[in-house]
Amino acid sequence: MLIKKYKVLLIMTLPGFVYFLINSYLPMVGIIIAFKNVDFMKGIWASDWVGLKNFEFLFSTEDAFIITRNTLLYNLSFIVLNLVFAVGIAILLNEIRRKILAKLYQSIILLPYLLSWVIVGYVGYSFLSIEYGFINKWIIEPLGLDSISWYSESKYWPYILPIVNTWKNVGYYSIVYLAAIVGIDQEYYEAAKLDGAGKWQMIRTITIPLIAPIIIIMTLLQVGRIFFADVGLFFQVTLQSGAIMSTTNVLDTYVYRALLQMGDIGMASAAGLYQSIIGFILVLTANYVVSRFSKENSLF
Repeated sequence: MLIKKYKVLLIMTLPGFVYFLINSYLPMVGIIIAFKNVDFMKGIWASDWVGLKNFEFLFSTEDAFIITRNTLLYNLSFIVLNLVFAVGIAILLNEIRRKILAKLYQSIILLPYLLSWVIVGYVGYSFLSIEYGFINKWIIEPLGLDSISWYSESKYWPYILPIVNTWKNVGYYSIVYLAAIVGIDQEYYEAAKLDGAGKWQMIRTITIPLIAPIIIIMTLLQVGRIFFADVGLFFQVTLQSGAIMSTTNVLDTYVYRALLQMGDIGMASAAGLYQSIIGFILVLTANYVVSRFSKENSLF
C-alpha cells in the first residue's frame, strides 16, 4: 500500500539508488582482496588466502604510528579550520548588501577550490622556493635573515599544509554555509533589532544556532573521512620531498608509495578497508554524541 502511495517518489530515487549501487556497493566485493595474496595469473578468486597478513604488514612497520598520527592530526586541524573560517566568511558575505560585490567576493573565494592540486603545488612553490620564492626573496632576505629551505625543513609543514588546505577549500564550505544563512527567516533578525540586539548578539543567538544542523552534517561528513588523506595535497604541495617525510607522510601516501614500489595490491586494499571501518565507527560515534547533545540542550 505504501509503495503504491509513494511510487512517484520511489521512481525519483531510482537513479540515485542505481548510482550508489554501481559505484558504492558492488565494488565492496573487492574487500576480499584485503585477505588474499593476489596473483593475476590465478585471478582474484583463485588467489591464495593470507588471512590478516596484509594487515600485519601494514602495521608492523615502524612508520605505522607516524602515518596514523599525521593523518589524524592533519584532518582534525582541517576540520576545525574549515569550520571556523568558512562560517566566519559566510557570515561576512551575508552582510554585504551590494549583490555585485557579494557575487564577486564569492567567486574569488571559490576560485582556489576549482584549481587542481598540481596548480596549487606550483603556487606553493612560487612562495616557498629557496631561490625565487616570494617569502624568501621579498620578506625574509630584505630583513637581513637567511633564506629558509622550506622543502628540507620538516618542522614548518604542520603549519604550511593546514594553511594551504584551508585556502583551497574554505570557499566551498563558506558557500554551503552561506546558502543556509540566506534561508533563515529575516523576521528573527527584525525581532532581535526591536529588542536592541547588536550584530554580534544576532550572530551568536540566531545565525549560528539556526545553521547548527548544517554545521553538524558537514562536520560528520568530514569526520567520516578522518582516516583518509588528500593525496594531491600531500604529494603535489610537498613535491614528494623525502626530507620532510616525517611530518608529511600519511596513510594514503604511504600506501601509494608501497603500491608503486612493491605492487602489493593486498596491502593497499587492507589499508583502504581499515580506513573505511574506522571512518564508519567514527561517524556513528560522532552522530550518537551529537544526537545526545542536541536532545539534552534542545539544539534542534
